[in-house]
Amino acid sequence: MTEKTKKIALDGPSGSGKSTLAKKLAGHYGFVYIDTGALYRTIGLFVCERGIASDDVKGIISCLPDIKIEMKLENGGGAVYLGGRRIGDEIRTPVISKYASDVSKVPEVREFLLETQRAIARENNVIMDGRDIGTVILPDAQAKLFVFASAEAR
Repeated sequence: MTEKTKKIALDGPSGSGKSTLAKKLAGHYGFVYIDTGALYRTIGLFVCERGIASDDVKGIISCLPDIKIEMKLENGGGAVYLGGRRIGDEIRTPVISKYASDVSKVPEVREFLLETQRAIARENNVIMDGRDIGTVILPDAQAKLFVFASAEAR
């Protein structure tokens, strides 16, 4: 890790506005925005494309060594790449949402993404939102924000 990399962690309940805030801050500061939910969705997409059932834990675990995920700053936002292919809205379908939910329950997937997220943060200035970001994923973040806001405030 270089001493120059900066990390901002945003945590909070679902629907609190943390993703919106994270995207705006990333654009403002020129940081890579890491949407941790998109990473789980990307693994779900990979597993689905391999024809593995979303509840096949052994099959999911067997795929992990083949998954290559990158995050890049593009047009002021974070872009997800899977094996060199840019990922877009295909991870936002109901089927992939189900896969994402199922793969996120697998401890080995969580461990895999933990290192993936930390590796991205070692090489880039990042802002990351999601669950347990400031305590588990980026305990060394220079700024840790817990966001909660009513719909009216957002």
